[in-house]
Amino acid sequence: MRLKKIEELAEKGIPAFRNDFRISHRLGQVLEQYQDWSESKLEGLDVSFSVAGRMVALRSFGKAAFVQLMDMTGKLQAYIRKDSVGPEAYAIFKRLDAGDIIGVTGKLFRTKTGELTVLADSVDLLTKSIRPLPEKWHGLTDVETRYRQRYVDLIVNQDVREIFFKRNRIIRLIRQFFTDMGFLEVETPMMQPVCGGAAARPFVTHHNALDMDLYLRIAPELYLKRLVVGGFDRVFELNRNFRNEGISTQHNPEFTMLEFYLAYATYHDLINLTETLVTHLVDKLYGARKLPYGEMTINYDAPWKRMSVREAVLKYSPGISEEILNDTSKMEQYLREKTDAEVVGTLSRGKLLVMIFEETVEDKLIQPTFITHYPVDVSPLSRRNEEDPSLTDRFELFIAGREIANGFSELNDPIDQKQRFLNQLKERQAGDEEAQQMDEDYVRALEYGMPPTAGEGLGIDRLVMLLTNALSIREVILFPLLRSSKDTDNEV
Repeated sequence: MRLKKIEELAEKGIPAFRNDFRISHRLGQVLEQYQDWSESKLEGLDVSFSVAGRMVALRSFGKAAFVQLMDMTGKLQAYIRKDSVGPEAYAIFKRLDAGDIIGVTGKLFRTKTGELTVLADSVDLLTKSIRPLPEKWHGLTDVETRYRQRYVDLIVNQDVREIFFKRNRIIRLIRQFFTDMGFLEVETPMMQPVCGGAAARPFVTHHNALDMDLYLRIAPELYLKRLVVGGFDRVFELNRNFRNEGISTQHNPEFTMLEFYLAYATYHDLINLTETLVTHLVDKLYGARKLPYGEMTINYDAPWKRMSVREAVLKYSPGISEEILNDTSKMEQYLREKTDAEVVGTLSRGKLLVMIFEETVEDKLIQPTFITHYPVDVSPLSRRNEEDPSLTDRFELFIAGREIANGFSELNDPIDQKQRFLNQLKERQAGDEEAQQMDEDYVRALEYGMPPTAGEGLGIDRLVMLLTNALSIREVILFPLLRSSKDTDNEV
């Protein structure tokens, strides 16, 4: 039916897809500037407004109609009257549908109900929509369709648009926070010859001209630390990472992370900085420290709880004891009996401790909590703790039962670093596909000398989830990765 309308309009010389209409104001601008003006004050305003947007609502009364226009900045009502726009233009307007994009020119007035409205002197079709929008009383609620056809989701669901406006503001606030602290924002390679900086399986691609395989980065860490060696002692990057892993409500293979490095600092400094950053965001966004997340209430009042991995296991893991944690075989037995974890091969006590933590503790860390002192065998890039060399000066931040950030005092001893890379290579050869590769150039960089430094990665998507009360990561990513479907061409 809509295609037929396009043909009928063409027969009358009316194009369905014009590009010669220019706006004088965005809809939100009109509302912001004139929302509080009285009717008498509007009558004295000798200004003609040219606005445009998608018709998301249409109420027709024969010789007049109210339409609600929407653009990125907001919604504004227009009143289309036959005697104002002329019989010919009104006849064309009557052929239009909700979902079409139109341009309206006219003056402002208030309706009897007090709504700010444009009284149209002219109305022009700019884009004819061929597919109808979902019925307004049903909306677009099917989650799978919403993610696959995000363009429709954004048109009909105001709360979805608000999430991405808020995401944009969060990122701008983070960028300003670090810039004000004297950090330099940089960009590092997304295609890397050696994959490093995290424990994850990479995506592999091929460069034809150089005839070489490259990895999509799993983290920018090793490149950012090269910059610290080069004298950029405060750097940050808001970066896209790619990890060839499963998909869940908390994981998307392509995701955004903040990573930053601060020379002449320790992980203690980063703990304090992270606490300051997140509370700053909460204050700027809401002006309150207690925020809902699902059925929980998260209290962001500082200071936040701090405890070591071992302390957390002893506090939260059911039936655990010091005796078990001091015996490798008893730790393995505990994992088999108390969890669904698969214990494969011979694992170190440090790895077993972290497995117990992940299986029995993480989901209990609802309020903001810094977990510190991770074992060295799961922290190949972290500085050893001087009091206990089996541990590292590392922390992870947990909120609502999930990891939000990972930071540590950096290992800047090239001899120790090379040995840890060699240990990781042994683990890769033993079948661990997430173990890190040897990066000879990074070791060479450390040999030139990296100042004592602390660095951190903070997941932007998970942070946005918390600060927008979104329970799935797909709600905060505009185009999340989905399994291919034969139904993607179906109409909404």
